[in-house]
Amino acid sequence: MNIALLLIGIMTVFALVLGIVARSKNEMNLEQWTVGGRHFGVVLVFILLAGEIYTTFTFLGASGYSYGFGAPAYYILVYGTLAYVISYFMLPKIWAYARSHALISQPDFFAHKYNSPVLGLLVALVGVIALVPYLVLQFTGLGVIVQAASYDAVPKPVAIIIGAAVVTLYVIISGIRGSAWTAIVKDIMIISVAAFLGFYLPIHYYGGLGNLFAAVNTAKPGFLAFAAHGQSLSWFVSTSLLTALGFFMWPHSLGACFTARDASVFRKNAIVLPIYQLVMLFVFFVGFTAVLVVPGLKGAATNMALLKITVATFPPWMVGVVGATGVLTALVPGSLIMMSAATLFSRNVIAMLRGGQSDETTVRQAKFLVPVVAIIGCYFAIAGNSTIVALLLMGYNFVTQFFPALVCSLLRRNPATKEGAFVGILAGVGTVVYLTLTHQTIGGLLPGLPDVVKDLNVGIIALLVNVIVLTVVSAATAGRRVPLASETAK
Repeated sequence: MNIALLLIGIMTVFALVLGIVARSKNEMNLEQWTVGGRHFGVVLVFILLAGEIYTTFTFLGASGYSYGFGAPAYYILVYGTLAYVISYFMLPKIWAYARSHALISQPDFFAHKYNSPVLGLLVALVGVIALVPYLVLQFTGLGVIVQAASYDAVPKPVAIIIGAAVVTLYVIISGIRGSAWTAIVKDIMIISVAAFLGFYLPIHYYGGLGNLFAAVNTAKPGFLAFAAHGQSLSWFVSTSLLTALGFFMWPHSLGACFTARDASVFRKNAIVLPIYQLVMLFVFFVGFTAVLVVPGLKGAATNMALLKITVATFPPWMVGVVGATGVLTALVPGSLIMMSAATLFSRNVIAMLRGGQSDETTVRQAKFLVPVVAIIGCYFAIAGNSTIVALLLMGYNFVTQFFPALVCSLLRRNPATKEGAFVGILAGVGTVVYLTLTHQTIGGLLPGLPDVVKDLNVGIIALLVNVIVLTVVSAATAGRRVPLASETAK
């Protein structure tokens, strides 16, 4: 075993120990396991949100996307900042309602707001499906990290299986408290490592950022600017908007919000978290530096850009530090994703179909389902060949379909009926599935449209279909609607 793998192993064991310590004084009932007893303050909620937001997508995906596509990667810097502005107004209302009704999951929120267990079931199923590509993203990142740190001695499939086993054990041991504690270490390391690499590599290879951009632009003219067609400015704007609206629609993101002890936590975090987006700049600098230093990476291999240039530049011990940081960026969100998927299926699918069950049974089932979720994620991570960013965008197209119904439910008088919300989400998800399976673009569907419209992210089509169907069905069913929980609750 080389020093790089040894450091990664030590960090992994350290994370497992943190998980054990985090749960040592807390009984792992359903509320403790999923929402930490709703006692997290500003710092822990900040760390937890950052822990599940800044993942292997940040570390490997952003660098790989900037390496492979150039300017289109800028959307990654923008959408999180927009989402935090939205969260300042939206999350306190969601938290207050969830706390007053003891809700612990995203489907709980929809089912209670619309007085419709069937809607909750649909949200749970769509949420689990959306979480699969996000989990595959984390496992893919783990495989890439271990493969690179072993200098290709450990094959990627073996690395993915080992990583999935570690995350599974971590979830079963720790619950959400362990994820929050480990996220503290992860955030310190990712900021330090990303800043160091982003500063050092451009200076080491080019003498500074100005020389870096000049060299890349000379070698690949137009690479650092948006294209006239395809991933153009309209693609950038639509993708930034789509992902900003879906940012807190992920089941594990909304679930993490339920851990807060008061609503002011979210407003304080919304002020500070946009600064955290600056970490992305350093990751972009690494990807741009790698363009000429480790050329020739194509397709899913662009995920390796950051690690390839790290291996080419630094001794094995530094590769181990970078790899250990990358493992934490997969471990924290991976644990939240697996816990959310297993809990959603146990609480909001099995329990709903069976007609109710105790919280103890729900936790026991969820822990049993965690390895099942891991096996599914492993299969697609090993069999798939997508870039990390492509996997994330696929999941976003699904979860963003929750946004219209959720926003309507927060209004003083909800204009959407439960039928409208249900059919709208179903229509949006169906559109996503069709566009994904047929690989259609707006230009392919309607070739006569101007380029500014044809280049829009296809997820916008699904969201538009969702809104239209929700509006029409709600209008048609409004005459026989009953007051929803969102209107009668104080």
